[in-house]
Amino acid sequence: MSEEILVNVTPPETRVAVVENGVVQEIIIERTKKRGIVGNIYKGKVCRVLPGMQATFVDIGLARAAFLHASDISGTSVNDDRTPNITELVRDGEPVLVQVVKDPLGTKGARLTTNLSIPSRFLVFLPNAAGTVGISQKIEDGEVRKHLRYLIEKFAAQHKIQGGFIARTATESADDMALGADMLFLSRLWESIEERMKQAQPSELIHEDLPLSRRSLRDMVDTDVEKVRIDSKATFERAVDFSEKFIPEITDRIEYYPGERPIFDLYGIEDEIQKALERKVDLKSGGHLIIDQTEAMTTIDVNTGAFVGHRTLEETIFKTNLEAAQAISRQLRLRNLGGIIIIDFIDMTVDEHKRQVLRALEKSLARDHTKTQITEVSALGLVEMTRKRTRESLEHVLCESCPVCNGRRTLKTPETTSYEVFREILRESRQFDVESLLVLASQEVIDLLLDDESASLAELEQFIGKTIRLQAEQLYTQEQFDVVLL
Repeated sequence: MSEEILVNVTPPETRVAVVENGVVQEIIIERTKKRGIVGNIYKGKVCRVLPGMQATFVDIGLARAAFLHASDISGTSVNDDRTPNITELVRDGEPVLVQVVKDPLGTKGARLTTNLSIPSRFLVFLPNAAGTVGISQKIEDGEVRKHLRYLIEKFAAQHKIQGGFIARTATESADDMALGADMLFLSRLWESIEERMKQAQPSELIHEDLPLSRRSLRDMVDTDVEKVRIDSKATFERAVDFSEKFIPEITDRIEYYPGERPIFDLYGIEDEIQKALERKVDLKSGGHLIIDQTEAMTTIDVNTGAFVGHRTLEETIFKTNLEAAQAISRQLRLRNLGGIIIIDFIDMTVDEHKRQVLRALEKSLARDHTKTQITEVSALGLVEMTRKRTRESLEHVLCESCPVCNGRRTLKTPETTSYEVFREILRESRQFDVESLLVLASQEVIDLLLDDESASLAELEQFIGKTIRLQAEQLYTQEQFDVVLL
């Protein structure tokens, strides 16, 4: 599979696109004023302990206090019945070294942990887990796993490195010297973090993760990636310097793109971003998906649409669901949808078809760098899954709630608003002694009152014995109106 990473850099933001076989699969956007903070380490200050939630709020210098659960405190486990009470673990006002595991999302503050982890190209260093050695599940060869474990344990003992390590997928192709150099680098980095911790003030940043352009080199470039194209000369030079120092094996794959045509236009990525903000996703067969993202969960509905098939109804449904499974996995990555996801495939009566659709979905999600979990098809024909959410979705990064409908995606009809006007007129006329009333509303509502509802308006005037005047306001939405007493 041909894979490229495109990096578009402008002063206000950096955008990274992962392109597989000419089709964009993933888009990550980092804005200069709103950089993600996942991976950052802070000297926090406990500001409120909540025994009822077994959690505490920690001030790390952000607008909203961050959230730290008892199970995320070093030395405890969510599955351990003997986990101490939160009041035994932290106290109000005390300093605590924490790391951000989830960016602030919506109205929620950042999620924290004291189980610190510092990633590099090949390894993840765990300073609070001495002696722990883990191997990425994606490394399936038993002999390779055994050899890596032996090397890490041996090198840590030789250099008296206190802490644990997790071997990342890229370790499979690393030589022994590169692995050792990585371990020493992480050990020294942790020593410098400890020094800064001693001098830092409460709520101060101790260690900041790499910017997106270099983070993508560290985390996303593997043997499948043929090229990394960067359209900024300065960013390209910094990326080359970084790779020569830490990831020399990928340096020759980094290219500077000087073309006049914007780099994202090469693969129609701008158009794909616009499509990723729409509810409807068209399938090649003629079917389509409807994707609705809410605060609680994301729902995906699969429809046959214009696809009528050539054989039986069951065969038509099966083919649509198979195509939808691949499209859904791409949309999850493209839109960065996380949390609980409910997929409503078209009902299938053949059990083998259900299994094949589920396998197709699992296979498509296998290339997703983000952790996912999928359940079997439920009795209602739904597939429930979760996708780890660490940063805002594409929609939340690029969009905000509509000021007209407040994110409801629907508006009251002019008819509904006009009836609300009638009720308000009755209320005001009974409460206040006035000669006339002035209705201020949108043009659509005023037109309806003067046309279809003119008879009702005349009856209302006669009933209250007062004159009703109408005035259209261009800045009013279809739901807004005012009744002014004259």
